[in-house]
Amino acid sequence: MFFSYYWHLNFVQNMDKLSIYVANIAQYIETDGGTSLAKLWEGIKHLMPDQPICARVNNKTESLDFVLYQPKMVEFQTISQGSGPRVYTRSLCMLLYRAAQSVVPELHLRFEHSISHGYYCRFSEIDRIDEGTVDKIKREMERLVALNLPFKRHEIRTVDAASMFEIQGLPDKAELLRTIHEIYTTFYTLDGIADSYYGSLAPSTGFLKVFNLIPYEQGMLLLPFDMDNPSKPATPIIQQKMYNAFKEYLRISDIIGVTDVGQLNSCVIAGSEARLIQVAETLHDKSIARISDDIAERYRNGGARIVLVAGPSSSGKTTTTKRLAVHLITNLLKPQMISLDNYFVNRENTPLDSDGEYDYESLYALDLKQFNTDLNAILRGEEVELPYYNFELGCRQYRGDKIKLEEGSVLLIEGIHGLNPELTAEIPEMAKYRIYVSCLTTLSIDEHNWVPTTDNRLLRRIVRDYKYRGVNAEETIRRWPSVRRGEEKWIFPYQENADAVFNSSLIFELSVMKDEGEHVLRSVPSDVPEYAEAYRLRKFLSYFLPIESKFVPSTSLLREFLGGSSFKY
Repeated sequence: MFFSYYWHLNFVQNMDKLSIYVANIAQYIETDGGTSLAKLWEGIKHLMPDQPICARVNNKTESLDFVLYQPKMVEFQTISQGSGPRVYTRSLCMLLYRAAQSVVPELHLRFEHSISHGYYCRFSEIDRIDEGTVDKIKREMERLVALNLPFKRHEIRTVDAASMFEIQGLPDKAELLRTIHEIYTTFYTLDGIADSYYGSLAPSTGFLKVFNLIPYEQGMLLLPFDMDNPSKPATPIIQQKMYNAFKEYLRISDIIGVTDVGQLNSCVIAGSEARLIQVAETLHDKSIARISDDIAERYRNGGARIVLVAGPSSSGKTTTTKRLAVHLITNLLKPQMISLDNYFVNRENTPLDSDGEYDYESLYALDLKQFNTDLNAILRGEEVELPYYNFELGCRQYRGDKIKLEEGSVLLIEGIHGLNPELTAEIPEMAKYRIYVSCLTTLSIDEHNWVPTTDNRLLRRIVRDYKYRGVNAEETIRRWPSVRRGEEKWIFPYQENADAVFNSSLIFELSVMKDEGEHVLRSVPSDVPEYAEAYRLRKFLSYFLPIESKFVPSTSLLREFLGGSSFKY
């Protein structure tokens, strides 16, 4: 019995047979060498009937046409699991591109960024697309889904792929390929057109039954399925301030001539990266100066005594607040700071999350009553002793730290809940000024592949956690879904409450973080689930040529994550 089991585990029963461990059912499945993932699933779908859209093979995401020639560990994933949503979205994008080519072949489709639970795209040659054209494109997408056409994967020499995309009218893809110097390039074809994506696609259009396409601002909003209910499309929400922030930075990117990674790489090759960094940093400083001027004007009119700075993880809230304090001084104001962390309730009173862990992301992890009582007293001109939260003991203490507002003083309060009305429910609205900080990445890989703002923030956090918090990339990636759930619940619903939006993204930052990011990500072992995300992020960073960090000034927001900042944290 033991010998038979040992023989099985070492996969040597038959030279023509493979033993594949399917994690979904915790079983070894014997199959012929040369079997595709799709065929493997067909043979076991009675054990796991939900249709997968992709699979992780040895913790690397692969399409279902991946062929098995050696023993592997396979985990099939549906559209709402693991890598499934990304595969679905990428496939939808190619479907939309093919449909647009049929309806308006003379126009060039560009995907710009995610917003309002969807993906904003527009046509380069026109200022606005009419509703009728959007409807025609949507109907063509539905027709292609009904035909169940295959997404065919190909691999050819990069030089030939670049020429192919040039001929097809996609010069941005050609420029990118020529700057990264890979020998071979993978691309897909659908119904006679070619496109490339930095990840797998669905087997066919028939997998993409749930979506919506609606007019949005000057372009269209592509809506995939709702993550809470995959049987229906996502419902758009109002995010006008986010859209305006994206639009402003996209216009600036157009002016400086760097809208995608190919152009960024060409800038590096030409030795123009220092100039690009100077422009980007000046834009940051200018934006913060405008916000400072607005606060000063409101202060002189009797308001803006309290400035609340909020934003998701690794958005750069801390450096933004510190740079804002400098600008407020130049406006003849006296910034003083209060840390929200010091108002945590005692640990035994901290709410628990769904896993039974302390939920420090919750608004109710803060003592809202004491916080509002202290703020009101400060606004009345009283001297207030501020609490100090002892994280080691898990309790609030008082150590004689006092604060009193002088003439011209402004309170700066940084924390993820700053835009939530409940945080400062007892404070008069006129006294408050709210700033939302987010890394609204406007750089694209190419016209059909945007840089997700979430990936940008995750890479910032991975580098910072490794350098300054003693947390490795595996642990940061493992925690990230929980962080994202907290953001969806406690931060994103209140974005539109902001008086000002500060876009903390820097067009050059991924090139600067490339080498360090890849180094940290390579430390994630291949036998853990987090390897799939680490491998994807390494693939993502491979498109960027590196920029030396010596070009980045000490006051840059990026220094919060890289180190070398002139600010103290």
